[in-house]
Amino acid sequence: MKELLLLITLTILPLSEALAVNAESKGLAIAQEMDRRNSGWNDQTADMQMVLRNGRGDESHREIRARTLEVQGDGDKSLHIFDGPADVRGTAFLSFTHATDPDDQWLYLPALKRIKRISSANKSGPFMGSEFAYEDISSQELEKYSYKWLRDELLDGHETMVVERHPSYEHSGYTKQEMWVDKNMYEPLKIEYYDRKGAQLKTVTFHDYQQYLGQYWRPERMEMVNHQTGKSTTLEITNYRFRTGLTASDFNRNSLKRIR
Repeated sequence: MKELLLLITLTILPLSEALAVNAESKGLAIAQEMDRRNSGWNDQTADMQMVLRNGRGDESHREIRARTLEVQGDGDKSLHIFDGPADVRGTAFLSFTHATDPDDQWLYLPALKRIKRISSANKSGPFMGSEFAYEDISSQELEKYSYKWLRDELLDGHETMVVERHPSYEHSGYTKQEMWVDKNMYEPLKIEYYDRKGAQLKTVTFHDYQQYLGQYWRPERMEMVNHQTGKSTTLEITNYRFRTGLTASDFNRNSLKRIR
């Protein structure tokens, strides 16, 4: 009997290891296809309305212009300019995302007339008081995570692939994320974020995707909910434009103070 149990155990262990490797390979393949389909757009601009809600449901609104430059061989460069309300007007956030190195990020605060560098240890902090962290705003480069396919699942009538990803960079505010990827668009419909203690922290959902240039899908609304505080942030995104002629010189740290 002991010999039979040992034989069964020895058979099951290699099988479980093979399944784990297969799940990791499948998860990586899904992430690679997402990255492939979302390459080649060059540059992008959009307008955003940010709605912040506290635990009581009180709202505050912000107007943002977003610019993004695709960088071959590295992460994207992005610039967010706040046009309103008056207390944040002129604030600008510049981010140089990197695949494996820490991102470079700066915040210009017009009231202080100074540029503040966001340290690597603070990337998990809230972006301008919202439920989006600084690391959520930067581009999600393929090499930033390790991946594992968990299951296929129907989500609100959409066939999805659920992929678990673990940050591979230091100082992330998350131990893991679970991402529901639409099988047709290869874009996320939902992401659940787990904090450093392994508890669910936030969920973001993506709504009203539209296709541009016959290839690229972009959401018109994102909803981020913090389950631990009851706070939430909505991003409504309009006026997507692509290949507008932006260059690296439009993403210059030294010109942040002069941005209008």
